Amino acid sequence: MDRLKKHPLGFWEIADKPTPAELQRYYAEKYYQEAKGSYEVEYSKAELAYFRAKIEQRYAVVYRYRSISDGDVGTMLDVGCGEGYALAFFREHGWRVKGFDFSSAGVESKNPDCLDALVTGDVFGLLQAEISDGKVYDVVWLQNVLEHVIDPIKLLESLRSLLAPRGIAIITVPNDCSLTQQCALESQHIDRAFWIAPPDHLSYFDYYSLANTARATGYDCLDILGDFPVEWFLFHPGSNYVANKSVGKAAHKARVEIENLLHKQKTEDVIRFWSAAAKLGIGRDITAFLRSSEKH
Repeated sequence: MDRLKKHPLGFWEIADKPTPAELQRYYAEKYYQEAKGSYEVEYSKAELAYFRAKIEQRYAVVYRYRSISDGDVGTMLDVGCGEGYALAFFREHGWRVKGFDFSSAGVESKNPDCLDALVTGDVFGLLQAEISDGKVYDVVWLQNVLEHVIDPIKLLESLRSLLAPRGIAIITVPNDCSLTQQCALESQHIDRAFWIAPPDHLSYFDYYSLANTARATGYDCLDILGDFPVEWFLFHPGSNYVANKSVGKAAHKARVEIENLLHKQKTEDVIRFWSAAAKLGIGRDITAFLRSSEKH
C-alpha cells in the first residue's frame, strides 16, 4: 500500500505513474506479444460458458434501462475489446459493433469473425477521433480497462461524449482495496497487497469510489453488479491461492462452476443477487451501468 495515494474521489492510485509514452510502449511491445495478459491458449467449455454468462447478465441490464422506443438493437463500442467476446455476442444479437484495442492478437485468436469490426492503434487517440467525428453509441463497453489508464477521470469524461441519448456505459473494474482484501491482509491470511500491480494497474476502485467517480464525471449510476467472491478462498489455508499458487486453478474452476450454476436461475434474480453483493463489497470485479446525467 506504500506505493498508493488516495484520490479525492476515493479511489487509490499509483503515486509514481509511468509516462504516456512508457505505458503505450509497455502494452504495444510487451503485453500482448509476450503474452503477459490474461489470455489463455485454450478455454474450457465451462470457461466459455462463464464468459458468455457474464455478458448475458450485462446485456439483460442494458435492456432493463432501454425503453421500447429505443428499439431492439443498437450500436456498441468496445474500448479495449481484448479477445472480442462482447463484440461477438452483441453482433450475434444484431447490434452494429466496433472495437478498439492496441493489438489484434486477442480478436484474431478467439473471435476472428469480428476482425472487420476491430480498429487497432492508440485507443485514446482512436477515442478522440470518434468524438471529433461526432460518433455516438447506445452502449460503450469498457471491461478491465479503467484501472490501466493514467487518467481514469479523463477517460470517463471522454466516454460520456460518445453516448447516444439514453446510451449506457458499462464499466468493469477489479474490486480492489475492498473490504475482503483489507480483512485478509489485516488477518494475515495474506502477507502482501497482491492486487497492487503497476504498470498494469494504476488505479484501484471499490463500490463506493467507482460510484463516486462516475457521479463526479457526469453520470447517473443505474446499478453496480458484483461477481463471484473468489478472494473468500484466501480465508481457508487449503484454498489460499496467494499463499499457495498451486491451488489457484482449483479456485478459478470453482468460481466458473458456481457462476455457471447461478446463471441457470432466473436472470432477474441473478442480477438482483449480484447487485446486492456489490453493495456488500462482494465480488472480484464490479460492473457499473452508467448513463450521462445530461442526456436523459
